Amino acid sequence: MTGIFLLLIGFPGTGKLTIASKLAPHYRAKIIDNHWVNNPVMGVLDHDLTKPLPSEIWEQTGRVRQTVLDTIVAFSAPSANFIFTHAGIHGDERSHRTFRQIADAAGQRGSLLVPVRLLCETEELSRRVAMPERRERLKSVNAEASKERSRTLQVLDPEHANTLNLDVTAMSAEEGAEAIRRHVSVVSSRAGGPAS
Repeated sequence: MTGIFLLLIGFPGTGKLTIASKLAPHYRAKIIDNHWVNNPVMGVLDHDLTKPLPSEIWEQTGRVRQTVLDTIVAFSAPSANFIFTHAGIHGDERSHRTFRQIADAAGQRGSLLVPVRLLCETEELSRRVAMPERRERLKSVNAEASKERSRTLQVLDPEHANTLNLDVTAMSAEEGAEAIRRHVSVVSSRAGGPAS
């Protein structure tokens, strides 16, 4: 059986990790959260989480991500499923490189790659970003930066045949997870796989 690489892409606050946690039991999937990859690097910095980080930091987190992906390719069972989260920005080379890292690993394993763009309206996104529990997990809590990002940038579009665009503005995490499950089932059937 071929494994699944489910990639949830969205701006901070869209609920990537929350939705991933609802999906993981269904697929018996391991969650590879972007903060799980980033925090070993960011956790050693003295940073207030409201200002931009030096751009060189992202080269370090890219190395951590590549090590995690290399480990998955080399040592996980071919049938193992993974859910990745990614705060990708369309047109940003670093964001596209992260997508390519994940897509290349899926290709090396022969896994079914299913990208999901989680979209959310500006005001709701800034409300979610400001929630205090985000700070505890070293996540951005800058509501104004969130509004600016939402107004001026677009969520990464990987331009992949299996992509789902899902507006989660008024959806619960359970509703979002169910919509993704239906999409994965359709894509998997098309690819000849058993995932549901």
